[in-house]
Amino acid sequence: MPTSEDVHAPVLPEVEKEAKTAEASADVLHADHAPAGDEAGKVESWTPDEGVEQSAKPPAAGAVSEDAVIEAIATVHDPEIPVNIYELGLIYAIDLYDDGRVRIEMTLTAPNCPSAQELPVQVKEAVEKVPGVKSAEVEVVWDPPWDMSRMSDEARLALNMF
Repeated sequence: MPTSEDVHAPVLPEVEKEAKTAEASADVLHADHAPAGDEAGKVESWTPDEGVEQSAKPPAAGAVSEDAVIEAIATVHDPEIPVNIYELGLIYAIDLYDDGRVRIEMTLTAPNCPSAQELPVQVKEAVEKVPGVKSAEVEVVWDPPWDMSRMSDEARLALNMF
């Protein structure tokens, strides 16, 4: 059986130049992003669609409690439905940051919801009252569209929708 030797071709100047150009391009493309160890980075993110429960991490010093944010959101009720918006499944994501910022993605039961203007403002104001929260941003999203399957069992029971 013949033996083979590893043959290494010398690095051509054009190949070396292309590699350096690619590195420089990557540096420019990512220049506005915070480094991986940045203190103002995201602490925790939550979405209701996560199938696997993650181990509970204690909040970092100065970080906002996820439970406190959820409790604040649960104080907001849709005026047409006697259930809070958290139990209705209108909250899609909650992002907590070390620096006290909170970002929330929520939806409404329908695009023509009469409370479309006031509910996001109420959520923002409720979350900004939580100790440690410096600012809150609420974004209304329509994808995926809300449906009754997103409601909690408590909301179904309150609305007699079993």
